[in-house]
Amino acid sequence: MHLLILGGTGPAGIKTIEEALTAAHTLVLYARSPGKFPDAIATHPAVTVVEGQLTDREKLTEAMRGVDAVLSALGPSTKSGPFHPSDTPLAHAYSLVIAVMKEQGVSRLIALGTASMKDEHDRFSIVFAALVSGVALFARNAYKDVVAVGEVIRTEGADLQWTIVRVPILTDNDTTEVVAGYVGDGKTKTTLARAGFAHFLVTELEKGEWCQKAPLISSP
Repeated sequence: MHLLILGGTGPAGIKTIEEALTAAHTLVLYARSPGKFPDAIATHPAVTVVEGQLTDREKLTEAMRGVDAVLSALGPSTKSGPFHPSDTPLAHAYSLVIAVMKEQGVSRLIALGTASMKDEHDRFSIVFAALVSGVALFARNAYKDVVAVGEVIRTEGADLQWTIVRVPILTDNDTTEVVAGYVGDGKTKTTLARAGFAHFLVTELEKGEWCQKAPLISSP
């Protein structure tokens, strides 16, 4: 498949790019700072890099032309946590991404999410309630933006084949094994290897088992 990857310069994004290349997909990488890509990715023959902002409709349209699906590792920077902008920039970005997807006839979107995005299949978990409350308290703007992203994908992207891959605390562990379910189901845990996130995204792209669903995934 020919894929557009957003959020590719972060640690989870780099893993996603590597996983997609291993699976022999061709990629368009849309990034504000392409210099952050390792040389092995930037010069790979299956990769096209397009520099642009998430607010630039023209550039985003250029990047979207001819792709089969969009994979997104976009999320608030852990470094900027408490200083994340208050105007939900990621939610606005997704609104534009979805609009351009519709214009270009792209129907598949697989996006990074977190447990802050509630789902009707979730059950109460004191551990996850504490984690989400901590984010809401100490990184309020980031929390608001993530929740808004979930709402934008579910409403403005209602007629797309979307999957929101909700993640707990991300780690640098190398395992690609994941458990997929929902908050409080007794199966999912509080950590996930970024390698596992990347593997799940690319596998879900091929299998389509979680269309219009928002699973929580974790390492076993």
